Amino acid sequence: MRSASRALRLLPLLLTVAVALDQPAAPDAAYQQSFDKWKAELIDDLKQNWLSLAGLFWLKPGENKFGSDAKNDIVFPKGPAVAGAFVLQGNDVSLKLAPGVQATVKAQPVTSTKLEPDVSGHATVVEMGSLRFHVIVRGQRIGIRLKDTDSEAARKFAGLTFFPLNMSYRVTAKFEPAEGKKTVDVPSVLGDVNPTPVAGTVTFQLNGQQLRLSDLGGDPAAGLFFVFSDPTSKTETYPGGRFLETDPVVNGTVVLDFNRAHNPPCAVTPYATCPLAPKENRLEVAIPVGEKYDHAHGHH
Repeated sequence: MRSASRALRLLPLLLTVAVALDQPAAPDAAYQQSFDKWKAELIDDLKQNWLSLAGLFWLKPGENKFGSDAKNDIVFPKGPAVAGAFVLQGNDVSLKLAPGVQATVKAQPVTSTKLEPDVSGHATVVEMGSLRFHVIVRGQRIGIRLKDTDSEAARKFAGLTFFPLNMSYRVTAKFEPAEGKKTVDVPSVLGDVNPTPVAGTVTFQLNGQQLRLSDLGGDPAAGLFFVFSDPTSKTETYPGGRFLETDPVVNGTVVLDFNRAHNPPCAVTPYATCPLAPKENRLEVAIPVGEKYDHAHGHH
């Protein structure tokens, strides 16, 4: 009887412990402040660089006429009815504007010019009213990416939805540098597969399981970059996987904060060309933290 009464006395304590174990590990005030700042910067980047996208047009060899008139090869959502043409010769793109059409490059008026692509590191950005456009190269494709600085989508953006913060998903991982020039085949939303340099892999424990992820084009001295998916990708998070960046690797270890896992730009615009999680980074353990995704209404 004595042991039974002792068990009864301990029952409230045991229940309290069980509830505590079931609760997310809460952050302190400093972490919350840091997370809120990071989230605000993420939203600002989306508004400036992604929600403002107004088109993505793949060029055909030769002349590609563009403007707001539906008869053009490339139809802009606004601007002159007949703005001019993009001329694709080999891998080179040049711009020829129609008479009277005003546009600038680096604040200087232009009528025709060669357009350096984004992969050059110094893309030529043409400004025409509220429109901005430049050349992008994706595999064998060469196209024009269009941005509108007066974007209604950016103005009306409702913000991002995240799981509750849970510090149990902020883990320290061991970094293993890649030997030689290792690459991972990374698929994209375009259907391409791009061999991507790997700085190394990380191994870590989560929910009692040993897991690993391959870095994709990161730099241990500056920070690693991952695209990963997990079982939540089927219902609550972006189907193609989420992005995760880290701080620099220090003494062979790096912190993975899955609370900061976020959707690629493709989640908010059809005009991005995002990488998807490679097979090496498809985790079998659910990661119910980080940014959520509306499967019913979002872009895929």
